[in-house]
Amino acid sequence: MQLYLDSALQRFRSYYDMGTKTIERLDASQLHWQPQGEPNSIAMLVKHLRGNMLSRWTDFLTSDGEKRDRHRDEEFEEDQASKETILQRWHEGWDCLLKAVGSLTPDDLEKTVYIRAEAHSVLDAINRQMTHVPYHVGQMVYIGKMILGENWQSLSIPKGQSEAFNKEKFGNK
Repeated sequence: MQLYLDSALQRFRSYYDMGTKTIERLDASQLHWQPQGEPNSIAMLVKHLRGNMLSRWTDFLTSDGEKRDRHRDEEFEEDQASKETILQRWHEGWDCLLKAVGSLTPDDLEKTVYIRAEAHSVLDAINRQMTHVPYHVGQMVYIGKMILGENWQSLSIPKGQSEAFNKEKFGNK
């Protein structure tokens, strides 16, 4: 089960890196841009993820994952935060999540925690977060790609570069 915890941390760190690189590539006005139809801006998504992570992972094993002082609806209100504030929120949420998950032991995985008064095994609570985070990080990356267009630098293998990537990784076999 330690293998699972190590894997979860590795996956979370990869989403952290993708989101960080996306935020760093944009200026404050771009971070607050919203596509038509009023979907969330990157700034709102960061505020929401921060609120979610702080609520879920503060006192993770001992208190409900939906803290009384969380105001989820406010996370989706525009506040024109600076890029520095957006990055601070991003790092604060992730710091809480990574420290909490990093402190878990294999014996913890079968313990019961509560999220909105619903019982979850610790393993399930991690999996729940593992589906929530990439959903929103993917939205952030997609918005960043929309904004930067052809100036976007791929966070993985660029289009049309799979063969070259594979050749580099696997050689000429």
